[in-house]
Amino acid sequence: MIRRTRPFELLLLTVVLLGGVLSGNAQSKSNDVAVVVNPAAPVSDLTLSQARRIFRGDQQYWNADLPIVLLVRNPPSRERDIILKQLYSMTEAEFKQYWIAKIFRAEATSGPKIVYSNSMAADLVKVIPGAIAFMAARDVDPGLKVVKIDGHLPGDPQYPLR
Repeated sequence: MIRRTRPFELLLLTVVLLGGVLSGNAQSKSNDVAVVVNPAAPVSDLTLSQARRIFRGDQQYWNADLPIVLLVRNPPSRERDIILKQLYSMTEAEFKQYWIAKIFRAEATSGPKIVYSNSMAADLVKVIPGAIAFMAARDVDPGLKVVKIDGHLPGDPQYPLR
């Protein structure tokens, strides 16, 4: 005997399935680290390799008139740990030594500017034209441009910064 699905059961099943999909996306996005720039920055998509060059200070200008201003979270923070692992491939001690050596060799005039919260990073990125920072994707608010990494935004299954 074939049992027919009632409309209420079908509606309930749809709500449960949608809830699972939506909460899965929300969970994925909330765990991702977004790379954000000031809307004036001429970038909207970077490869992971380009992001590494920028955060390592190897690329210091967006164009001839616009210097890149690196904003990096203070330790300890989850976002900083992910960026140290995924972009710098360094420990905290190696990161500090890297910037000291870079300044000593006159390859940079200063290290990244330290920010103490995601909201501080967001506020500074909004007012500094060449600023770039990373923050928890759930904390990104309007006024920031989220940069795709390897063609993916936070929340995409292939997004690399999580």
